[in-house]
Amino acid sequence: MSPRHVLLAVLVAAIWGFNFVVLKVGLDEFPPILFSALRFLAAAVPAIFFVGRPRVAWRWIISVGLVLGVAKFSFLFIGLKAGMPAGLGSLVLQSQVIFTTLFAAVALRERPKSVQVTGIALAVAGIGVIAWDYGLSAPLLGFVLLIAAAACWGVSNVLMRYARPADTLRFMVWVSAVAVLPLFALSALTEDMSALGDLGWSGIGAVGYVAWISTLLGFALWGFLLRHYESSVVAPFSLLVPVFGMFSAWAFLGEDLSGLQAAAGGLVLAGLAIPQLLGRRAARTAVLPEPLVPAGR
Repeated sequence: MSPRHVLLAVLVAAIWGFNFVVLKVGLDEFPPILFSALRFLAAAVPAIFFVGRPRVAWRWIISVGLVLGVAKFSFLFIGLKAGMPAGLGSLVLQSQVIFTTLFAAVALRERPKSVQVTGIALAVAGIGVIAWDYGLSAPLLGFVLLIAAAACWGVSNVLMRYARPADTLRFMVWVSAVAVLPLFALSALTEDMSALGDLGWSGIGAVGYVAWISTLLGFALWGFLLRHYESSVVAPFSLLVPVFGMFSAWAFLGEDLSGLQAAAGGLVLAGLAIPQLLGRRAARTAVLPEPLVPAGR
């Protein structure tokens, strides 16, 4: 990946890491499925009237809308509402890297290079240390729901790789629109929607951040990267999300951050750096001998 695209991937990770703090604020104001419905409604309207018709087959828009918008975020929001801490939630969700790599290998025939496998293994080891240090204090239901959310994210990554939308912002606006009605229907069937009549500034701000910053900007940049690089190259950058998530949860929610967790975050960074540095070195080595080949050979 180019340095500019690496910075974009890190920016997305920072946006999604801080998003867990915002989600906790929003879930104090709304029931989980209603909160998800509102975030996608805000992401879709009024943008859908300005971005134009999608240039991707409807099957991809509907598939990603249901898998990512409805399934993944319902599991995520309900899991956080069930008591999963924001920092630990940001960590568990990154098991999507494993799902993405497995699903891409099966569906797309993408075979990660050995250096990528090494980097992912090191980063996953860092996440494992963080999880061990947290212990098993989080509710089991919340943990299981976030694993389900991670699996859905892995499926949506592969679907977006298949779709290859030329305009990822437009794509995410339409994906958001697909998720709105199913989520409102699920909320009406299972939740108390009276929170709609008592909107406060914190709730409005939470919906705005997760809709416009995390959903539209974050997934537009993520989809852009998936369109230019293999899933196994892009997906590992999401391992930075728990690093940003835990620091944000410590700074804004008062969740504990131990020295061991900080050191494990360094392992995650190292795991991301190894494939990038060695990959760029290999690329430079591969092009150096070319000028020595005689012309016409």
